[in-house]
Amino acid sequence: MAATRTKLLVLNAGSSSLKFKVYRWLGASTDTAAAAARGSAAAGSTAELQPLAAGLCERIGDPAGGALMRASAGATSWREGERIEEPMPDHGAALRLVASFLSRSLATGAEHAFDQDVLAVGHRVVHGGSIAQSVLIDDAARGSLQDVCHLAPLHNPPSLHCIDAARSLFPGAPHVACFDTTFHKSLPPEAYMYALPADLCRKHRIRKYGFHGISYTYLTREAARMLGKPLEETNLIICHLGAGSSMCAVQGGRSVDTTMGFTPLEGLVMGSRCGDIDPAIVPFLMREQGLGPDELDALMNRKSGFLGMAGSIDARSVEECALAGDEACQLALAVFVRRVRKYLGAFLVHLGGRLDALVFSAGIGENGSMLRDMICADLAWAGIAGLDRTANEATVRGKAGEVQAAGSRAKVLVIPTDEQLEIALETLAVVQAAVD
Repeated sequence: MAATRTKLLVLNAGSSSLKFKVYRWLGASTDTAAAAARGSAAAGSTAELQPLAAGLCERIGDPAGGALMRASAGATSWREGERIEEPMPDHGAALRLVASFLSRSLATGAEHAFDQDVLAVGHRVVHGGSIAQSVLIDDAARGSLQDVCHLAPLHNPPSLHCIDAARSLFPGAPHVACFDTTFHKSLPPEAYMYALPADLCRKHRIRKYGFHGISYTYLTREAARMLGKPLEETNLIICHLGAGSSMCAVQGGRSVDTTMGFTPLEGLVMGSRCGDIDPAIVPFLMREQGLGPDELDALMNRKSGFLGMAGSIDARSVEECALAGDEACQLALAVFVRRVRKYLGAFLVHLGGRLDALVFSAGIGENGSMLRDMICADLAWAGIAGLDRTANEATVRGKAGEVQAAGSRAKVLVIPTDEQLEIALETLAVVQAAVD
């Protein structure tokens, strides 16, 4: 009989970073197949997953060096955990360092290495292209992901590098790709179609895909729980605001519109991405500046947003400089807030004005109390009578709660997102389905 496999490894690869988290599945049985087969109940239960270890590798592939892994096992936050400074020229090297740390920290015995205890590995992949659901990663699935790398050039390539390394390091475990695009499969045609020639759209699969779906899945379920409403009766506008920012209109627990589109470039102002612009600016810059497609792609994805307008990719720095009187930073924040409020109004129309809660999450959404206050100003007509100052300022750094002012018809919720947990749950569900 095979040894019990109880651990789920979740990997989230960024362009120069790698987040990881390990859970023990408390529903595991006496062997891998039996554990997976009993996953139908556990796959939907957060109580069945016990966090064991987590960490972050930073500055992967940076030619200037300085690569760092911060990690911890147990209750200690990885931010206060072990610090390992070691060269990480690529995501494969970073993952090997992660595997070494986990083997030292979590192996259950000299003859039972960590890799033999891994039930499954879940991977966050930003763009799934035509793949609509989370899938087991085989060579065909990997090839499909390779085909859409050009649609998410900052995100999909490092995810593939991480997948390749993980399949090599953990060959005995199934690997599952969980997509940020899946949550938006419910978008109606009038929401995802672009007004371009239909034959071109069909040929090149041009449509609004939407992103941050793993986060939105978690936040929708958590908001419904906090509101005490069935998921299918819950109407939300969710603001996932961070270095990459987007919004989503949720009607009856399903995505009906979102700000990101064919790629994660469309929509809100972001750390280094421009969001919505007049498309005619692209050929204009090609003519006037002599820029090619790759240079324009880099300009819009890596040199714009807060970085282009205010000189910093970090919204906290922009906010601090704005408060100190820097006019460029003040304007950058005003542009950011105006764009959010523009979509807030549009999404309220999509929901017919029936809003249960406005939800803030991710780095800016969870910690930017000043920006939350600016976004929610003068919204009494929408059922939000501003924010409670004390509650708003206190609900930061991982805290969840209601922050709306008294007299509001709709709630304003701050909910820290947990993409790693959502990936773990989805991974269990896919593995279970594969052995049923």
